[in-house]
Amino acid sequence: MPQAGVLGSLTPMARRLLIGNGFAAIGHGLTLPFLVIYLGQVRGLGTAAAGALIAYMALLTLAGSIPVGALVDAHGPRPVLMFGVGTLAVATATLAFVASLPAAIACVTLMAIGQSAWWAPQNSLYARITPRPDRQKVFGLQFMMLNLGLGIGGLIAAVLIDTDRPHTFVVIYLIDALTNIAYLVILAFMRGVGIGPARDEGSEAATDEDRNQPAPGPGGYRTVLADRRLRLLALAALLLLVFGYGSLEVGLPTYITLIGGLDASVVAIAYVANTVVIVIAQLFVITRIQGRSRSRLAGLVGLLWAIAWLLVGVSIAFAPMIAAGVICLGVAIFALGETVWSPVFPAMVNDLASDELRGRYNAVVSWTWGIAGSIGPALAAALLGAGLSTVWVAAVVGGCLIAGLLLTRLHAVLTPAQDGRET
Repeated sequence: MPQAGVLGSLTPMARRLLIGNGFAAIGHGLTLPFLVIYLGQVRGLGTAAAGALIAYMALLTLAGSIPVGALVDAHGPRPVLMFGVGTLAVATATLAFVASLPAAIACVTLMAIGQSAWWAPQNSLYARITPRPDRQKVFGLQFMMLNLGLGIGGLIAAVLIDTDRPHTFVVIYLIDALTNIAYLVILAFMRGVGIGPARDEGSEAATDEDRNQPAPGPGGYRTVLADRRLRLLALAALLLLVFGYGSLEVGLPTYITLIGGLDASVVAIAYVANTVVIVIAQLFVITRIQGRSRSRLAGLVGLLWAIAWLLVGVSIAFAPMIAAGVICLGVAIFALGETVWSPVFPAMVNDLASDELRGRYNAVVSWTWGIAGSIGPALAAALLGAGLSTVWVAAVVGGCLIAGLLLTRLHAVLTPAQDGRET
């Protein structure tokens, strides 16, 4: 059975970490989509203030990732990740009882600190406890667990919450805090890994090739940014994420409802289709891409996402029922691309990185997600709000294609191991 083979090949520590991810993702699914509603409507701060708080949190999270990368390299990913998860647990529990704007500012500040100390340490920890040949698998499974947890959490929240009953939001934020605490407990019992500089730890998961890497030169982030392979990867990823993921949150629902004139329920159905395809297809995709060129697979993602956005773009030419089907097909193709991107991208980043600078490498690429999450929605809102829907469709389709072409150029500069061509 392919699923058993994929899971069975992972280290016990990696499997524990995946379980922790699953718990935390359920909590995030409970609260993540409703933060603006909770702050703006339930707590009466107003939509403008809630939006400003969320923008402030995103900027602070982005800024915090830089020192976090250095802390990971100096002290190891596990203590930094434990700090991030613990801080987020405190922030979400406190947010359940927020009653004023100053209190909300303090809570979202804590949330930003916790989030900035989450993704880069977590990816670095996965890479440290997983041998090079299995990193692609574990990152794909991480993405699957994330989406499964978010979906479960979202379904639970849909049943529980009611804007006329504030205590229902208190419940979901406290549950979110508890899921983070569960993850923290799992991390606390992962003794003997993820502490201190990588070479000092001597992880059993490291391959001979990992251990025999030459020591990097001095300079910290200066050394990381001097890596032209990382610069090319980050630039291409930024383009792909701006016109791919960055357009999903604002561009898709706006285009469906404002331009296409379809009911908002189509948006919900499309997002469900996205999650279902990811959960069902991820394990299958992981087994099929093993040993294939990651740079060319990443280029394929650009093509798949371009096709997905093209289908969304042409959907308005059809009758409502057919248009909804075309949109769901496009979103399903987008999700298929996600199942390829999620294992391939972090595996390339972590195989490019030396042991000593892995935290900084992951911190740098985390910026591509943060920047794309700002530019993509702003671009979609500006173009679609101005009635330039055709320009927006052309931009997202063309942007994904250009990013895909740039990603294929990595094939010439990556070693076979970095490109995943070694089985």
